Amino acid sequence: MTDAVRAAARRMYTAFNAREYTSMEEIFTTDFFSHPLGTTGPESVTRAWRRFHEAFPDVQVVVEDMVVEGNTAAVRTSVRGVPGGQPPTMLEIFRVRDGRIAELWGLSSLRRDS
Repeated sequence: MTDAVRAAARRMYTAFNAREYTSMEEIFTTDFFSHPLGTTGPESVTRAWRRFHEAFPDVQVVVEDMVVEGNTAAVRTSVRGVPGGQPPTMLEIFRVRDGRIAELWGLSSLRRDS
């Protein structure tokens, strides 16, 4: 189980960095829920990623640490290609079901101006 959970998380970051929006149904469950965004479904991820890539065209997420327990992965990443000195850090927790991400929680040090 831990290998499948680790693979699902890595697949998501690979798709994000490659701007591969067509693989969302393979990565996320149809009822996927993002707690930080309060959105449901793979299409909500596509919209969020497109907005983020438009705002930061050179952005890349680098996995720094990943801990897997059961059907859950906790991942600490650095976000490269955004303005500022030190790259922002994200901490995301994924719950995986049947090899796809079903639920996500996250915190980010990325500063967002209103």
